[in-house]
Amino acid sequence: MSAVRVLYFASLRDAAGQGEETWATDAPDLRALYAELRARHGFALPVDRLRVAVDGAFARWDDALLPGSEIAFIPPVSGG
Repeated sequence: MSAVRVLYFASLRDAAGQGEETWATDAPDLRALYAELRARHGFALPVDRLRVAVDGAFARWDDALLPGSEIAFIPPVSGG
């Protein structure tokens, strides 16, 4: 099991009740990690509506999860 730092923004932050957390997981990729966290926090948004970044760079959902990484889940931004 490895730990990652997860950052939440906008509606995900609201649903999680926090802007970040450290999460221990055996998830093989970013998609599986989001599925775990979606189940934990009840996120309404599916993967295809989000962007994901690892250590400050956009990533693909099937990228492997690396221990100690900082993962950011970024929902769509509504403008105004």
